[in-house]
Amino acid sequence: MIHEKLTIAPEGCPEAQLFTYFWEESKELYPGQKRPVILICPGGGYEMTSDREAEAIALRFLSMGYHTAVLRYSVAPSRYPVQLLQTAECVRLLRQNADQWLICPDKVLVMGFSAGGHLAGSLGVLYKRPEIWQPLHVTPKEIRPDGMILCYPVISSGPCAHCGSFRNLLGERYEEDKEKMSLELYVDKDTPPAFLWHSFADDSVPVENSLLFVCAMKKAKVPVEFHMYPEGIHGTGLANELTASYDGTGIERTCQTWSDLAGKWLNRFYPWWQIKR
Repeated sequence: MIHEKLTIAPEGCPEAQLFTYFWEESKELYPGQKRPVILICPGGGYEMTSDREAEAIALRFLSMGYHTAVLRYSVAPSRYPVQLLQTAECVRLLRQNADQWLICPDKVLVMGFSAGGHLAGSLGVLYKRPEIWQPLHVTPKEIRPDGMILCYPVISSGPCAHCGSFRNLLGERYEEDKEKMSLELYVDKDTPPAFLWHSFADDSVPVENSLLFVCAMKKAKVPVEFHMYPEGIHGTGLANELTASYDGTGIERTCQTWSDLAGKWLNRFYPWWQIKR
């Protein structure tokens, strides 16, 4: 495994850290095989980045045959669009080094949890905004993700909003700009396909967030798969012992199938073993 810590520092932005979990080339196993890569954005309300949604997630999807990377992006007091510029820069970097890291450049996906889901989803719907691609001196195509996996994501700044996330993201501009942060408003035909899951019982980020996004995807005729679990608290990661809190909270048996379902979705749309070497 190629495990490195890289510094991400778009012009005018503070530094972020990118941790790679890449398959090394093997002469015995699929020599020269390029693979899709999944860029993971942990949650944390734009106040921190959660450990339970970082390395364990990366290793889970690495075990399925995919390259993964975890972005520890800037949080409050850093404000929008700093985090989005950092995420876009990571996508650019992964594509730029596709040959070196054996990445399939047209299969760069983003995955996000809670506020990290808002960040990943933001890149999926806002990558065409000039304030995102122009500061990076790239084209929108270079930073567009090819797919999204959004896990109990913060989506809307409307009645079902997780207000704390948007206050941390916008700071003093909260009242002025919060309506502009509702991702369901910007889904169009160019939005990448997505897999979402959420819990009906989530009392922190209501399931309406995912429902609004799914409905917008359907209206735009963009492929989307959505799973709603009847039980489960917010922020469970893999929902098993590996990502549970020290007191045992976060183990949600009902939700544990989500990573298997996401793996099957990946295998249908982004099968790494069918990529030409």
